[in-house]
Amino acid sequence: MKRALTAIVFIATLTGLLGGCASTRVVESEVNSFARWTPAPPAPGSSYRFERLLSQQQPDAPQARLENLAQAALARVGLQHNPQAAAFSVQISASSQPVLRSRWDGGAYPFGGPNIFIGGGSGSGVGVGFGFGFPLGGMDTPLYRREVGVVMRELRSNQTVYETRAVSQEPWQDTDPVLAAMFDAALRGFPVPPAGPRRVNIEIRP
Repeated sequence: MKRALTAIVFIATLTGLLGGCASTRVVESEVNSFARWTPAPPAPGSSYRFERLLSQQQPDAPQARLENLAQAALARVGLQHNPQAAAFSVQISASSQPVLRSRWDGGAYPFGGPNIFIGGGSGSGVGVGFGFGFPLGGMDTPLYRREVGVVMRELRSNQTVYETRAVSQEPWQDTDPVLAAMFDAALRGFPVPPAGPRRVNIEIRP
């Protein structure tokens, strides 16, 4: 009886741990940021407005959706979206491209690229079950290369004062939650970010 109870407790604990792993994901981004504040970084609560390129003003451009994702990240670093009293303009960009990872060397190739996926091999890891990434033999890993960018300009001087980009290559297909996490990663350290490229991990829930 004691062994049976111990086994039940162990299984329940393991199920809880695995369930916790399944309920969260980590988006890994390579981030590079640049700042040039004159004379000083903006105070918390500083206002901004969004600025769009001509291509971003087209009817089929998803710019409004991207700006909504970025607006939440900008609010978390203390900036307020107020076009009527804006001190800064913010330009948002994002891209998403499906790629394939080679089973031979771990490289990534766009769909339609050279067909080098021939024969067997150890295979690359594919997330299965609780996110432990067990390999599935001869299958290649479908990945998505995504990039987001934020450029901030001071309206009074018309000078660019902040620029940051985040690049991620993940298997997640739900683009919006991943882009939202990448905007958070890109703004990590605002307004005075660390120098040089760095890796930033953001945990999200499905």
